[in-house]
Amino acid sequence: MNTKLFSPLTLPNGSVLPNRVAKAAMEENMAEDGQLPGTGLCELYRHWSAGGSGLLISGNVMVDHRALTGPGAVVLERDTPLAPFKRWAEAGKQNGARFWLQISHPGRQVFANMGGKVWAPSAVPLNMGKHSKLFGQPQEMTEEEIRETIRRFADTALRAEEAGFDGVEVHAAHGYLLAQFLSPLANHRQDAWGGTLENRARFLLEVVRAIRAAVNPSFALGVKINSADFQRGGFDAADAQQVARWLNELHVDLLEVSGGTYESPAMQGQTADHRTLAREAYFLDFARDIAGVAQMPVMTTGGIRRREVAETVLVQGVALAGIATALALVPDLPAQWRAGKSPATGQRTANWRDKTLTALATMAQVRRQLQRMGRGQSPALDESPLWALLCDRWRLTGLTKRYRRWLHA
Repeated sequence: MNTKLFSPLTLPNGSVLPNRVAKAAMEENMAEDGQLPGTGLCELYRHWSAGGSGLLISGNVMVDHRALTGPGAVVLERDTPLAPFKRWAEAGKQNGARFWLQISHPGRQVFANMGGKVWAPSAVPLNMGKHSKLFGQPQEMTEEEIRETIRRFADTALRAEEAGFDGVEVHAAHGYLLAQFLSPLANHRQDAWGGTLENRARFLLEVVRAIRAAVNPSFALGVKINSADFQRGGFDAADAQQVARWLNELHVDLLEVSGGTYESPAMQGQTADHRTLAREAYFLDFARDIAGVAQMPVMTTGGIRRREVAETVLVQGVALAGIATALALVPDLPAQWRAGKSPATGQRTANWRDKTLTALATMAQVRRQLQRMGRGQSPALDESPLWALLCDRWRLTGLTKRYRRWLHA
């Protein structure tokens, strides 16, 4: 059996990951008052720190308090208190894992009932069928707003470094703001930020440059992009390879390859253009091709649950295997693999006719397991998807009320 999975990986900036298994980002929605990390998130990341992953990447940490992916999202800005983040960083790093924050702006993927800013490259709303009204109507960003957001990404990265995290990952996938600029379906601009791929990629590249100028060379910088949007006419595999070539010039330490958007949730194994994804390691073929042009290590995430699959990822020339849902169910999965065990990582699944509700239920199931671990409990693998969705909706209603009070205070 290939033992490379548990060998160290040296990144371009000289920092070393203890092994080739990464806990990929999952949306925790567990912020406490003030949109700050608290005891729940610290306890959750202690679980993962002890679980054997070499790299932990947080769920979305927002660069702008006016625009969140969900009402329980963590916010880190220029004037945010750092003490809670220092405790969070310490919890995730206590067993030798490296801990990065995934930093993000949702763009148009903001729920309408939350209020706040719904910014986008163009005023193109999400097409979620009968569920479209769940999301706010986007406003086309001005040049000033684009420049402000670039500064916000740099500010958040610098604050993450000051808090003791080992790096940040810029989220430019899954239909969030930077991915919206990359996509010709969402970006209809005719100025320097739209039109050609070079212009559509400008926002992402300027964010990376701004972060690199703000942080120390020893602070790791990763970028997460889609292998494709899996929507006809959207950002595609050739685009992703070209973006990787441009990122080669910007001292990026890791490129994570995923896929999909809210409209086409390929990250959950579903696509809007009806392309068939692999049953496991959904995006491996795309990641292998990107690794062929990328000068930094490449990581792929999506559907990896078994050690044999993770090892196949490495054999294909991809440097890291990113694992998400399986680590919400078995938080010490890498340690068990290393000990020669093969634990089950399945849970009850929703397969409803309404694909949007199916996606929401899947996300709700994962969040419920994260919340259990944050309370010091073990995951519950037999929870009903419907029950998880109902409980999640009830919880998010309360968090939304709290966020709106905080936003307008």
